[in-house]
Amino acid sequence: MADPSPAAHAPSDMQAVILDGAGGPEVMRLGSAPRPEPQAGEVLVRVLAAGVNRPDVMQRKGLYPPPPGASPLLGLEIAGEVVAVGPQRADAPHGLVPGDRVCALTNGGGYAAFCAVPAGQCLPWPSGYDAVRAASLPETFFTVWSNLFMTAGLKAGDRVLVHGGASGIGTVAIQLARAFGAVPFVTAGTDEKCTLCVSLGAQEAINYRTEDFVERTAALSGGDGMDIILDMIGGSYFERNLRSLAVDGRLVIIALQGGAKAETVPLSGFLTRRLHVTGSALRPRPAAYKAEVARQLREKVWPLLTSGTIKPLIAQLFPLADVADAHALMDSGSHAGKIMLTLSP
Repeated sequence: MADPSPAAHAPSDMQAVILDGAGGPEVMRLGSAPRPEPQAGEVLVRVLAAGVNRPDVMQRKGLYPPPPGASPLLGLEIAGEVVAVGPQRADAPHGLVPGDRVCALTNGGGYAAFCAVPAGQCLPWPSGYDAVRAASLPETFFTVWSNLFMTAGLKAGDRVLVHGGASGIGTVAIQLARAFGAVPFVTAGTDEKCTLCVSLGAQEAINYRTEDFVERTAALSGGDGMDIILDMIGGSYFERNLRSLAVDGRLVIIALQGGAKAETVPLSGFLTRRLHVTGSALRPRPAAYKAEVARQLREKVWPLLTSGTIKPLIAQLFPLADVADAHALMDSGSHAGKIMLTLSP
């Protein structure tokens, strides 16, 4: 596809990030793509900002193809303005109208000027938020809420270990766990990131490069272990995570950055300590499930965002044209918080 220019665009085209094959950040470029039309139960959003997330990186590398029916374009979270509404389903009226400002968990297609999104996956901008802050919310808040609260059943008093505490997921998990009465612990890769995590509410931050998190969590819990572990590492941490769990402990795996295989899996703990292990990927979940996550977030979490009790942490902003630089920063792992893309209104 040719690079976009005002003269080259038909009304049905839009600016979008195009992938020239699978690979590093250099395979992405700004081009044009067909403007989507909202289907039944969807709204069309003019995108003002979009978040960069680890699944985007995996898709760019050719390791995480979009599910059937989803947009092939990158981008799983956006904020913007509703410009068109598809036919409303009788079983799921949504009440959104053109002009509404929403942020949304998308099924793909967020790195573009327009994105069609299931209405049930849209939420209003919290009071006082701009597009960038609103766009930083959906992927991390949907992921953390669905895994820590809906799957792991987090309750007040639970000891929660979050790996990657300075990531977008981690910074949200710390704040949500603390806000709902749990005691968050984290791992992070530098002393500076550990300090940041403590400032966000972590009871203790463990530098995994200089400390053994199994030994540290045992000491910090008086030998009892962690009630919940939220893990994005996978195989290389699996055995150590099991050793770090308390009786009836729950391990929730949400990514496999450390590999998809665990070479040794001691099974005795599942019997003697009644351990629970589960995993999930949010993108393939049905629309009804994501709509329920959105409903719970609006009811229980959005008031905390409006009041400032919890807030997103923005690492760096990039214009959409500099998407390769944004992905290079994500690849480096040196950031803390969310990496965001901005689009001209």
